Amino acid sequence: MAIDATVREYLLLHLERLQQAYGRERTLAVQVRASAAPAEPEPPRFGAGRSGRTPPQFGRGARPQGQQAVPGQESGPAQPQPAPGDRPTAAAPAAAATPAATPTPSPAAAANDPLAALRAETTGCEKCKLCERRQNVVFGEGDPNARVMFIGEAPGANEDRTGRPFVGAAGQLLDRIISNAMAFERSEVYIANINKCRPPNNREPQPDEVASCLPFLREQIRLIQPAVLVCLGRVAAQNLLGRKESATKLRAMELAYDEVPVVVTWHPAYLLREPSRKRETWEDIKRVNRLLGRPEVPPKKS
Repeated sequence: MAIDATVREYLLLHLERLQQAYGRERTLAVQVRASAAPAEPEPPRFGAGRSGRTPPQFGRGARPQGQQAVPGQESGPAQPQPAPGDRPTAAAPAAAATPAATPTPSPAAAANDPLAALRAETTGCEKCKLCERRQNVVFGEGDPNARVMFIGEAPGANEDRTGRPFVGAAGQLLDRIISNAMAFERSEVYIANINKCRPPNNREPQPDEVASCLPFLREQIRLIQPAVLVCLGRVAAQNLLGRKESATKLRAMELAYDEVPVVVTWHPAYLLREPSRKRETWEDIKRVNRLLGRPEVPPKKS
């Protein structure tokens, strides 16, 4: 379309004023609006197969079941396009991908849920040096009204990455113990650790680290009010109960924490190295079932 000379002169004058206002070094981008073309379909994310369905996300970095989606991590509805004549706006930066950790409760949820408020308090904890290298605080998970609570030592590499307790090989064995020896689902018990952050190279938590983190665990126990506590291994039992006996001696003792019966058994990671000890763990879990008022070998759910 031919441009009238008067209009052309006006446009040149307007461009000259813009250059004077913003500097001659700036490049003035001209956006040409064309007729809307049909948008190309976005390819399926997360490695969808031929059917286009997203496969179950159980691999590295997958979000645990029940966790809320991270804003910006999944495709949402298309954003409205500006109408002709509207001033173009800069696109918002994409949200960074986050590890598959249990989400921090909102302030409203924390206000109505003391356990959620405690979780929120631990999220930014910097009371000991373990905060310097952690990826995620591993608060714990399970039924907040659980009758039995398992307590481990500290998170490992898989737990630090996901923010969930006992999710590696030892965690899979613990799941089988809970299911086969107790006829419980993992979601029906509560699982936590003495320390919420991973020690370097999976070493034992040091006394100052335990002292900083133990109040969080004690408050978890107070809020959940389990009928039985199960300490997984020597480190968990010694630090919770303030004792120095070996795991072998602690297993044979009648123990309690704040009037709650405590059963000490072998840590699942130790059982992976010493499978012959599984029989002893079986006997320990029978005792837990008795304390819960259940059969020593509860019938499996149909």
